[in-house]
Amino acid sequence: ADKEVVMAAVKNNGRALQHSSDELKTNREVVMAAVNSIMGRTLEHASDELKADREVVMAAVKNDSGALQHSSDELKADREVVRAAVKNDGEALQYASDELKADREVVMAAVKTNGRALQHSSNELRADREVVMVAVKSDGTRSPSGELWAFNDALQHASDELKADKEVVMAAMKNDGGVLEYTSDELKADREVVMAAVKTNGYALQYASDELQTDPEILALIDD
Repeated sequence: ADKEVVMAAVKNNGRALQHSSDELKTNREVVMAAVNSIMGRTLEHASDELKADREVVMAAVKNDSGALQHSSDELKADREVVRAAVKNDGEALQYASDELKADREVVMAAVKTNGRALQHSSNELRADREVVMVAVKSDGTRSPSGELWAFNDALQHASDELKADKEVVMAAMKNDGGVLEYTSDELKADREVVMAAVKTNGYALQYASDELQTDPEILALIDD
């Protein structure tokens, strides 16, 4: 309950806010110091009043996009606040209001930072070719050297029409050929598409048509 002690603690690690008194969880200065530390998500432990404080929430989401989850419903529908969160990490889109999940500009900002955010957008935007193209191109987590650590399958969440769009699919395969799993049957039987897939991921062959799974030239790519 000692403000000076708590201030020192939250400046070092915002999580310390959860151990402070209820009175200090309503103290704007203390909470602001907490969300500006390494864990903006500590907004979870602030009072309801401060979870609805636009300046506090804005500081929190700029530091930690996940803090949006703990903001008031009103601020989850605040376009500027949500844009700040998704620019940090597009996955924060999952906490935005339904209206903003259907906002093309907001969703575009989200998929630019994390292609996986496409799954949280409206059905209409999952069928938007430009939005999906940006999502599949930015999909995946890479090491500083550029090596792909994890693939997030943005294509999985695109509309059926775009899963059958050869250009979109080929763009996705530049990250990982494993997306062949989510493409249309027609593209799974497309030799050019399957060759592109196995060049980046040999395991993708299992999703190709029966005929192409035994294609000598394609099999040679895997052996190489």
